[in-house]
Amino acid sequence: MTAHPDSRTHRRAAFAALVTGGLLLSACASSDTGSAGGEGGRPKSGGTLTFAVGSDAGCVDPQQVGSNDTIYSLRQVVDSLTDQDPKTGKIVPWLAKSWDISPDTTTFTFHLRSGVTFSDGTPLTAQVVKDNFDAVPKLGALGTLAQGYLSGVESTTAVDPLTVRVGFKQPNAQFLQATATHSLGIESSASAKESPQDKCSKGVVGSGPFVLKDYAQNQSITLASRAKYAWGSTLWTKKGEAYLDKLVFKVVPEAGVRTGSLQSGQVDAIGSVGKANEAALQGGAVNLPQRANPGVVFNLGLNNSRALFKDAKVRQALLFAIDRQQIVDAVFPTGTEPATSILAHTTPDYADLGPDLAFDAGKAKSLLDSAGWKAGSDGVRVKDGKKLSLTVKWFANAATNQPALELIQQQLKAVGIDVVLKQLQITQFSPTLQSGDFDAVWGNVTRADPDILRSSYSSRLANFYHLPTSSLDDALTQQAATSDPAKRKQLVSEAQKLIVQNAYVVPVVELQTQLGVAKKVHDLDFEASSRIQLHDTWIG
Repeated sequence: MTAHPDSRTHRRAAFAALVTGGLLLSACASSDTGSAGGEGGRPKSGGTLTFAVGSDAGCVDPQQVGSNDTIYSLRQVVDSLTDQDPKTGKIVPWLAKSWDISPDTTTFTFHLRSGVTFSDGTPLTAQVVKDNFDAVPKLGALGTLAQGYLSGVESTTAVDPLTVRVGFKQPNAQFLQATATHSLGIESSASAKESPQDKCSKGVVGSGPFVLKDYAQNQSITLASRAKYAWGSTLWTKKGEAYLDKLVFKVVPEAGVRTGSLQSGQVDAIGSVGKANEAALQGGAVNLPQRANPGVVFNLGLNNSRALFKDAKVRQALLFAIDRQQIVDAVFPTGTEPATSILAHTTPDYADLGPDLAFDAGKAKSLLDSAGWKAGSDGVRVKDGKKLSLTVKWFANAATNQPALELIQQQLKAVGIDVVLKQLQITQFSPTLQSGDFDAVWGNVTRADPDILRSSYSSRLANFYHLPTSSLDDALTQQAATSDPAKRKQLVSEAQKLIVQNAYVVPVVELQTQLGVAKKVHDLDFEASSRIQLHDTWIG
């Protein structure tokens, strides 16, 4: 396969609270909105955009960050080899003006644009790309998204100064889309050679339209526009430098305070607008753009190695005991959809498994009865003198997390399951999964490619949820190895059914990203992974 310059066209796995990227992104729901802004007018340069987010990941390296609140800012610092059209899912040129893919999808050759420089003045070359990809395996615990995308890489070769070839040991159909993600955003060779810890604390040198000027952990990230920038994505409307002079991302944990700051004009945009704050923002000088995130939906990720969850009936009881529509109606922004698969409906090759996820408390109770769990005097079921109890660990990177889990806690209690909620710091998410020290974790993974199922749930990779070896592994491996779209769709559909019907994890609700944006802000656009792209954004 070849993309031309004019086309608009083993063990590390992906995980994170809110994360990336799709090959053939399906059409979004009718409520999805591509941009925010006022009544239009002529775009003008200058000004500062102040954006309030709810959390800070504690790291300013795009290759090591998985939380949306921090991705919003760091995405502006790095360019990627390719970009992905959020409307069609097509992969289009960015730093690579074209590429060739071998018929067996093991070899990817990228032809780079000339004249691209990093903010330290060094040029983009094939060797720089090689330095980046060679360094990814050394990123450690925070780099698992990038490591997952490069899993199985055999070699990266600088063929000539502007041609780089990436070869894999096995067919790897997902890799082209991976090159459009922030996790494989290209950094300077000097940054690629820094330690992961230094990159996290000091930031990196990118070729993007903005540069990192200041980072105050848990307080703010400040970016300045890049002078003489001239190599943007082919999806962008404006050529050359960004319109805005400066971007300031303030960390404001309280949703109500973020809302008030937007209403008063102290900030120009806010992230994670929840249901409780919608009414306050509607009808005023604010737009509420929203878009469903592709990838793995919000779910209870079960540790299948726990004795409790080795019994499929217990796992399935959890699945049926949750009333997803009630949770959506009570907690999440208007337009949010309950999970109807482990993948969100905007993910390529999504399969609608709604009937398998229908709320049925009676069925949940019957399953627990047949598994030997009998109602105790306090309503909590008991077996062999032990209560049916589990702890769900969660992380405060979305305002909806706690109220959603408290409602799940009530719903599970109604069928005799005791749930303890334990909040941890966002920085503890990766170590928690890697240690296996959990009964269940609450989270989702954003990526616009169904291979996110393989990196999350194959027992042949990191297998953080300790799934048993099964036919699921074959389906996941085969979908990554086929270039036949129909065959891949069939395999991905099979994988979704196996995950849901075996209740290896418990899907609950899709992530609907909703922002609050002042009407004076124009063309603040979602990209394919429902993060934001600010090169074309202007204030007027």
